[in-house]
Amino acid sequence: MRVFNTLTNRLEEFEPLNDKKVGIYACGVTVYDLCHIGHARSAVVFDVIVKYLRYKGYEVKFVRNFTDIDDKIINRANKEGVSWKEIAEKYTEEYYKDMDHLGIARADVEPKATEHIKEMIEIIQKLIEKGYAYTVDEGDAKSVYFSVEKFPQYGKLSKKKIDELMSGARVEVDERKKSPLDFALWKASKPGEPWWDSPWGKGRPGWHIECSAMSIKYLGETLDIHGGGADLIFPHHENEIAQSEAYTGKTFAKYWIHNGFVTINKEKMSKSLGNVLNIRDLLEIYDAEALRLFLLSSHYRSPIEFTHEYVKEAEATLDRVYSTIMRIDDFEKIEPNVRNSSNFEKIKSDFENLKPDFERAMDEDFNTARALAVIFEFIKELNRFMDKRPSGKEEINLLFNSKKIIRELGSVLNLFQREPIQWHRDLLKIKKIEITEEEINMLIEERFQARKNKDWQRADSIRQQLLSKGIILEDKPDRTVWKVKI
Repeated sequence: MRVFNTLTNRLEEFEPLNDKKVGIYACGVTVYDLCHIGHARSAVVFDVIVKYLRYKGYEVKFVRNFTDIDDKIINRANKEGVSWKEIAEKYTEEYYKDMDHLGIARADVEPKATEHIKEMIEIIQKLIEKGYAYTVDEGDAKSVYFSVEKFPQYGKLSKKKIDELMSGARVEVDERKKSPLDFALWKASKPGEPWWDSPWGKGRPGWHIECSAMSIKYLGETLDIHGGGADLIFPHHENEIAQSEAYTGKTFAKYWIHNGFVTINKEKMSKSLGNVLNIRDLLEIYDAEALRLFLLSSHYRSPIEFTHEYVKEAEATLDRVYSTIMRIDDFEKIEPNVRNSSNFEKIKSDFENLKPDFERAMDEDFNTARALAVIFEFIKELNRFMDKRPSGKEEINLLFNSKKIIRELGSVLNLFQREPIQWHRDLLKIKKIEITEEEINMLIEERFQARKNKDWQRADSIRQQLLSKGIILEDKPDRTVWKVKI
């Protein structure tokens, strides 16, 4: 396995610190609003990384935090006239609703910042003792800042140079700090703000310190993998490295993994541009699995352009997969004979290569785009094979085993796990088609009776009636099935 390490800016052999045990920390969300499609991408990427490592036999401990105290949370609470805690709890619940829909597994540990104030204070005290941090009087209390110039390696992750950062026009001037680059480890509380007792008086933690405290507590002083969205490289992850390595004297993380942005009209999503797409709104119009497939259809490090057309393409692709599974299921009713079709050796070879090819793609920096292409190419060949109407025992067994392996490999990506009928039932709700499954089945039964009575006009009328509502009928030898038109 090779992974791209943001720290070294190259692909590296993946060698965990402790043989087959892997510790992963991914920065979670600040719970002050609904999650958007950018949050979904990061969540899906790390969900797949964890799943694949476990599929390969690694024992993974995955930690993903919640930032549940922050200026944005406080501002929202003040605006709505409620406590910061209510805002944090409300949007933590909303986060879980969205992630559950997207098939994101819970992390092994999901710590909240406010539950780890003690650990943060301990790190800050040590940083002051070692000369990496200093206090600033703020009236009745003190704030604590990390002194960037005391950490010579600052900028090694983002490849930014301290001199250039210092001369940057956008560096804010703050008279309280020794240097404009210094960042807050602890903030003295302002009137009306939440606070915790500390050696420096009433205050609350800065943003960056929470991740150092929680990752070290649950995964140790050196992590195998630390990651998140590319927007976190600077300053968040850069600051994490500085404070963590200053505190422990050890390498903070061996591999740094960052996913690319979701763009709209080639621009990064931002509230200022008014182009933020909430997961909740997208799930009103698209199947969650289609959104997930769309997000995995590009390499995780690349930017991915969101368009409605691309998600519709993902829906159509999913439909082909579930239609293939339905076709395989139809072969259960065939009485196998000993004949093999002419293209059996070809599909047998494709079947034997499927898993190794999938793993080869995923072993090259979790390349889900290539891994999916491997599966889709096999499905295309599988349909060509079924077009020849195979009936040999060995052929039928290969079809059933193909379905199993498609689901097995799909489970690594959390795709292709539903039964075909459930896929269409879910589409029926999402597309808001104005007909129930019960009504569809009643019309299918009526059409069956019409055909039995040779009333072809009525039978055709029912087919057209359903088609006008977006329902396609497909006649099988022993039954008629319905599908939602994509």
